[in-house]
Amino acid sequence: MTQIKTVTAPGVPLLLDEIDTDRIIPARYLRCVTFEGIGEHVFDDDRKQDPRHPFDDPRFQNGGILIAGRNFGCGSSREHAPQALMRWGVKAVVAESFAEIFFGNCTSLGIPAVTTSRENLKKLVDAIQADPRTEITVDLETLEIRCQGETMPCDMPGSARHALVSGQWDFLSQLLEAQPQIQETAAGIPYMNHFAV
Repeated sequence: MTQIKTVTAPGVPLLLDEIDTDRIIPARYLRCVTFEGIGEHVFDDDRKQDPRHPFDDPRFQNGGILIAGRNFGCGSSREHAPQALMRWGVKAVVAESFAEIFFGNCTSLGIPAVTTSRENLKKLVDAIQADPRTEITVDLETLEIRCQGETMPCDMPGSARHALVSGQWDFLSQLLEAQPQIQETAAGIPYMNHFAV
């Protein structure tokens, strides 16, 4: 199981409020059978309307930590939204607040979603815009964000933080790791053995 204790990467500034999941990934892309290639369509409509959108700006193409505003990921509960962000290259999201289901979907994909004050978000955006190569570290063990020698507090619900730091966010890995116990339990269930060939 992969433990996620810190994430360090350049940032992508998108300090806007009430960004819903339909803006993150428009509904027409929900028909996909797999999530492959969905990252190229993240913020598709916004990017068509704004040629200077951060997800098209060459300065931020190596960004891995998204800086967003209040109630990020609101609207419908589509898992496609964090999937699209992750496949574009987002490794963590820092915002003022998150929609609850979006936050849960991020956690289940191993994407830390932490909150901090508006003042701190503005400091991060200013640093990124001044030098897009600036690296930001999100530290889940200390609940800190570090950038250009400055340390800022951040927050995350304890259960999500524990799941990421311990590696228990990855339910598939947990299932595979428990395969011997699952097979042992299945062997003791009469109707499971009845159909065995």
